[in-house]
Amino acid sequence: MNQITIHTSSLFDSHRKCFVSDTSIIIDKTTGLIRRVYQRNSPPPDNYAVEPASIDLRGFTVLPGLVDAHTHVFLHPYSEVSSINQMRDESLVERVVRATNHAKAALMAGYTTYRDLGTEGLRDADVHFRDTINRGIIPGPRIFVATECIASSGGYEIRQENSLDGVGTSVPRISDPADGVDGVRAAVRRRLGAGADIVKFYADYRKRTLRYPQPSWPGAEEILFPPSSDILDGRRNPNVLLFTQEEMNAMVSEAKRSGAPIAAHAQSPEAVIMAAEAGVTSVEHGFMPSDEALEAMKENDTIFVPTLAVLHAVTGGSEKVMRTVLGHTKAAYDKGIKLAAGGDTGAFAHGENVLELELMAEAKIPIPDILQAATLHGWESCGGDLCARRFGYLGEGFAADIIAVDGDPISDFSAMRKVRFVMKDGMIFKDENYRMPIMYRGIDRTGRNKYTT
Repeated sequence: MNQITIHTSSLFDSHRKCFVSDTSIIIDKTTGLIRRVYQRNSPPPDNYAVEPASIDLRGFTVLPGLVDAHTHVFLHPYSEVSSINQMRDESLVERVVRATNHAKAALMAGYTTYRDLGTEGLRDADVHFRDTINRGIIPGPRIFVATECIASSGGYEIRQENSLDGVGTSVPRISDPADGVDGVRAAVRRRLGAGADIVKFYADYRKRTLRYPQPSWPGAEEILFPPSSDILDGRRNPNVLLFTQEEMNAMVSEAKRSGAPIAAHAQSPEAVIMAAEAGVTSVEHGFMPSDEALEAMKENDTIFVPTLAVLHAVTGGSEKVMRTVLGHTKAAYDKGIKLAAGGDTGAFAHGENVLELELMAEAKIPIPDILQAATLHGWESCGGDLCARRFGYLGEGFAADIIAVDGDPISDFSAMRKVRFVMKDGMIFKDENYRMPIMYRGIDRTGRNKYTT
């Protein structure tokens, strides 16, 4: 039998931002795509016995698989180990093994797609990690990778004081440095040639760390009378523009000419404006309040990924910071800017991805819009039809990425933490309620995922 039917009583339509009742989904097992979605004429009784090769998800809320639009699968929480120690001191083997655990944790939490925006010191290892998932060797979300991000000379790199040639310690490269219009075009070509699905560049970054270095080893002395380190307006290590407008324009042009989406790390209003005007697919972070930055994103149809969760993690949930940033995110929503949900996951734990959605809810964004940001808009941030596969919506021709949560997210958003069922590409990875009368997912002798009856 080449198809499965899933019966639902409440299903989220991510196009219309509404829930529909008594809907069934027919899935083609061969392609992993949805063949048909239809509403039943009348709801079956509670004791209705579903037919063979069908799954009964009535009583749950069914949604498209979730998309985390900003992740780093090779990172684990900074509260455990700082980013510099992870990049500098953890071995390749340890980081890959950790990433394997991260991928499974994300999938079990209902995240069937990751947009992974930089390996943070592991060069192009994300390409091969992506392929292990695509080959069915390990479970995890489908991943769209950026390999190394692009920055200007000295723009995004590990800063350390013990760096004299021949004397100091060495550190891994964490970006692909490029300068000038020809140089940045070449960098985009290098990234795509290395296997990147998406290009990411740093429009700005805090590159003056060594002007007022903070203590970074036991016993290190603090600088006397340093400027404020406030993340919003401090001058100790402010964001600095890394590229000219012409350089940003060239990167966007080259990526689009090659059929690839492009994302910009941009925190300051100036960087957001320049990246949006260059035509990037998405702006990441952009947390400093600015009407001009919002207007630039709106005018250029830029997707905004506010990464609220990482700010919550690194500031300890500072009331001042979060109030300001949540207000700015709500202003973006009110202006009609398209939002995608990505938490910069990795700086906080994989599997806790839904924190980003909870913070969007705290910003007073309507729940249906949050769910759309975490599904359909996530697909669009990955490139939409450039992805070569449609997901984020439960409709004909889209990937059979389907999750079920226990409860109603509209009345109680904590339901999003109660994921009971996860299907990706028509394969079931989680089913806590054993609602499959005949079909189940097995592993064959080669270790590849398959269905058995």
